[in-house]
Amino acid sequence: MSNDKKTIFITGGAGYVGAMLCDQFSKRDDVKEIVALDMEPIPDLLKENKKIIWIEANTSDGTWQKKAKEHKPSIVIHAAWQIREMYGNSKTQWTWNVDGADAVFDFAFSTSSTERLIYFSTASLYGAYKSNTIDHLFTEDEPMREEEYSYGIEKIQVERNLCSKWEKRHKENNISVSIVRPAAITGPRGRFMMHDRFGLQSALSGQLKKDFIYRIISMMVSFVPATPWWVRQFVHEDDITDIIALLAFSSEIKNNYEIFNLATGGEPVFAPQMAQAVGKKVLPVRPWMVRLAYFFFWHITRGKVPTSKGIWRFYSYPIVMDGSKLTKKFGYHYTYESRDAFSKTIGRYEKYVPEDKRVS
Repeated sequence: MSNDKKTIFITGGAGYVGAMLCDQFSKRDDVKEIVALDMEPIPDLLKENKKIIWIEANTSDGTWQKKAKEHKPSIVIHAAWQIREMYGNSKTQWTWNVDGADAVFDFAFSTSSTERLIYFSTASLYGAYKSNTIDHLFTEDEPMREEEYSYGIEKIQVERNLCSKWEKRHKENNISVSIVRPAAITGPRGRFMMHDRFGLQSALSGQLKKDFIYRIISMMVSFVPATPWWVRQFVHEDDITDIIALLAFSSEIKNNYEIFNLATGGEPVFAPQMAQAVGKKVLPVRPWMVRLAYFFFWHITRGKVPTSKGIWRFYSYPIVMDGSKLTKKFGYHYTYESRDAFSKTIGRYEKYVPEDKRVS
């Protein structure tokens, strides 16, 4: 990459990860401006940021390409996604996610200034099945197997589309593509600045208090229900922004197509550690119980509680990834272990955590 200051195009700029990338990258001296796209208004975190150019649009609506291209971005980062399944509206969800991703990729490959494309995928595409074991670490060269959970299915399709586009067009564009498959991202920003979003840790810790349904869920999980195979990997939000910075700005990145699991090499989080973190005890359950409960809440709340088809398996069976490729290839070492990422408040956004809630 040249030494000129970079313009970055980031989709999902109002989301958890996208807003952090905008915030952190805007502080770099080698960044000229950041063109951020989201169908939501600009968040408070970014409102006073003079480097941010905000485009309020959906990736699939075809209204943003001309304006974004005018700024000649050299780096394109696709982080936008409708993660929560839309109850009874799978067609719109597919359009937003799959067609929207295709539009972003086509934009990157057709914009002559673009040198790098980074896409946020997911660990879910490996599939959470009964045959999985806690000891098996999934690597990037293993097959994408998910066939039921819409999030995983859509991510698989998008990865396949991206690979096909790169194979056809990378020689004429000279664009490097990096795909990241992160473990569950967490940290002080995720837990305290965005605590009203429905997530596993917020549900178990009783933070879902914004309406009646969420209060019911919080009361029901007075214990931490866990199957014998329950395990989670977490990656700290600061490590996420640092890794994306490496992939976006490092001179070591060449004109190639790479996939990286983002997961620390330390011990994952098992049910007893999760229970300890939220001040509760473990309640042993079986997968069929989880499946039944998820089915009930999905339909009785018409998707308000995000327990859609197939998600029960991700609560019941393990997916543990090997994230060492990034270290072996670029020498990147994670700052935070999985257990520290989900239990402590240390990090760049700790200042937003009330002092009585800080854990270092």
